[in-house]
Amino acid sequence: MQLAGQGSVQHTASTRSTGAPMILSRSTLAAARAAPSTQTHAVSRTATATAGPRTNDRLVAEGQDIAVLNSNPAGSLSLYRQLTSDEDDERDTGAREQPWLPSQGWRRLPHHLQGDELWAKIRNEARRDAEQEGALASFLHSSILAHNSLNRSLAVLLANKLSSQTLPSTQLMRLITEAQEDDPDIMESAIADLQAVYERDPACERYTTCLLYYKGFQALQCYRVAHWLWKKGRKSLAILLQSRVSETMQVDVHPGAQIGRGVLIDHATGVVIGETAVVGDNVSMLHHVTLGGSGTGTGTRHPHVDHGVLLGAGVCVLGPVLVGAGSKVGAGSVVVTDLPCHCVAVGVPARIIRQNCPREPSMDMDHVQDFVFDYVI
Repeated sequence: MQLAGQGSVQHTASTRSTGAPMILSRSTLAAARAAPSTQTHAVSRTATATAGPRTNDRLVAEGQDIAVLNSNPAGSLSLYRQLTSDEDDERDTGAREQPWLPSQGWRRLPHHLQGDELWAKIRNEARRDAEQEGALASFLHSSILAHNSLNRSLAVLLANKLSSQTLPSTQLMRLITEAQEDDPDIMESAIADLQAVYERDPACERYTTCLLYYKGFQALQCYRVAHWLWKKGRKSLAILLQSRVSETMQVDVHPGAQIGRGVLIDHATGVVIGETAVVGDNVSMLHHVTLGGSGTGTGTRHPHVDHGVLLGAGVCVLGPVLVGAGSKVGAGSVVVTDLPCHCVAVGVPARIIRQNCPREPSMDMDHVQDFVFDYVI
């Protein structure tokens, strides 16, 4: 899939690697943390993932061998290189793999659950909740336990959220199912978004929390169905879905916008994304973010937000500007000019206060570090 706009955001076969769930022992992690690294990175607007992942703070295994992953990029990247060295040798014994970074685009990581494994995990969480809270049993049964796949469960959840007296849930469910079957990328993106919330939001301790209750995730999946309709030329129905999402979830995403995978919209209330906006992979944004247009022309009027960007609460990005990969924009800022990759910007209008930052802000979700507190706008 390629996202058009001011620049291109690409998914290639190399960015969709697969791997078994990874269990990391504390001793392995300790060794990785101690390993020095001089790795630097500069990511262009069209960069794509080429190698192994950087891990974050989320627990990636359950049981006795639980590892709290190091938030230090150097330690985490060293750890991944150690754990995947055998696999790399099999692919190319003479090649030296470069570390993958979230600002290079989406890539499935070895610890990401997929398919039947993910669905079994979700069902187990729902079953435990139903046993512990009898008041939830009926809701959990109709939303998750009565279905045989995540696709079906998600279709039912979204249909019930968007239904009205003149738009019955059965009709919406058929429409969502049609979209899922016609475009497998819809569910692949949904799983990536689910994993993104689980990894980046400390308040999300289980997959069912995001799936059932987080309107940012749900609104994003509704957008994906509306975008499918928009591409099919069924624009009136796409606009209707946009309107229902805005009414029920207070999130307004135009179906013509182009949004990548692994996107987190935290809290989500008041988020507005315009028709010609482009949002890359692994982007994290908070409530009241606006990707707004400028002008009345029919061309590109909205921003291009590249891979791995963090937009704080209340950020407004206006006009056809580029927010470079791996950048961080502080809460309440107004961006009206291009921002380079891996910078920190804050203010009204936003000004760059740091450049060439090695951190991956969309993953660590740190809204304070890298700001200069005595900086005068």
